[in-house]
Amino acid sequence: MAEGLRASQPGIASKTVRFGGLMAAMLLAGCAGVVPHKPNTGAGRPVPQKPVPQQGRLPQEARDRVAVLVPLSGPNAAVGQSIANAANMALIDSGGAGVRLTMYDTGTGAAQAARTALAEGNKLILGPLLSEDVRQVAPVAGAAHVPVLSFSNDIDVAGHGVYLLGFTPTQSIERVVDYAKSRGLTRFAALVPNGLYGRRASNAMLKAAQEAHGTVVSMQGYDRSAASLGTAIRKLGDPKGYDALLIADSGRIALVAAPLVRKSGSGARLLGTELWNTEPQLAAAKALSGSWFAAVSDGLYTQFAAKYRARFGKSPFRLSSLGYDSVLLAVRISADWKPGTPFPEGRLTDKGGFSGVDGAFRFDRDGVADRVLEVKQIGAGGVTVVSAAARGFED
Repeated sequence: MAEGLRASQPGIASKTVRFGGLMAAMLLAGCAGVVPHKPNTGAGRPVPQKPVPQQGRLPQEARDRVAVLVPLSGPNAAVGQSIANAANMALIDSGGAGVRLTMYDTGTGAAQAARTALAEGNKLILGPLLSEDVRQVAPVAGAAHVPVLSFSNDIDVAGHGVYLLGFTPTQSIERVVDYAKSRGLTRFAALVPNGLYGRRASNAMLKAAQEAHGTVVSMQGYDRSAASLGTAIRKLGDPKGYDALLIADSGRIALVAAPLVRKSGSGARLLGTELWNTEPQLAAAKALSGSWFAAVSDGLYTQFAAKYRARFGKSPFRLSSLGYDSVLLAVRISADWKPGTPFPEGRLTDKGGFSGVDGAFRFDRDGVADRVLEVKQIGAGGVTVVSAAARGFED
């Protein structure tokens, strides 16, 4: 584990995520106990020292203890470290003097990381990142009545004390379909990958089209290959039979699919999900020009990324914003959270929600973060916003 420093003055669902001096000062190597200073014997007389806490226990203090569970070793260590760095940034930037962060490595075992965090007095867990790790952590934290704010987007692990901060496809599909309907598009088709994400995207598409009083005329699944995509596009049927086509996959897949769609003779408006927001090459793809996708706003994230680069000398992973925003949430609630007492879980469902780098969000009754999203359009000059995100929640 590693302990996060605080400033004295204010200042996902798969097994592998593909996506200097100051860093060393912010992330200190820690241990289960507290290491005492060497005694200063002065004139031959030993100086009285405070007793060393037992292994696995930390001294009482007037701060709320919050654990951050992320992979700091293994294949996802880079993204985990980026989230940890962002969490420390948030503590410093917010002047969160009432919160003490400690980092725990899920790369060596998520359940054990959770058990250690609880043994050391943490009353709130931020993370873990992967859904399989959430499944290990949830029963451990649940037995201790400690809530978990996970960075996963797997809605199957939400509920019963587990809350999801990750970006889910349902909301982005609903947002972009609703916008397309407002622009006169009513006949939808969709390309969805085989697998769990694709099944969720399919359900979201059907629901979104129904709510927008539109029609899904065709929906085809595919494996992630050009040949399979080509077959799925041909199976969509008459290219003039739909006026909008959702490509429910990453930007990388969209770059392969879009030229094939255009080659088929389809002039449909292409729609995308939140996964497109991490692909910088979309604007350079002629076949994607004019496409729409919904995602969180990048306005504040751009500022955050600049500050991150200045501090750490490298760019953050896009998911690092989840670490930042989760700490802001903890700091906000800490004003009404007495150290050593259970985390006031009821505050997580405040109707007004919370604000952060990724805009406003709040947790629904299922524990999934409901987010305000904007719609973006891809063009030769880059990506522009065609429908801004709301500032907050009105109801």
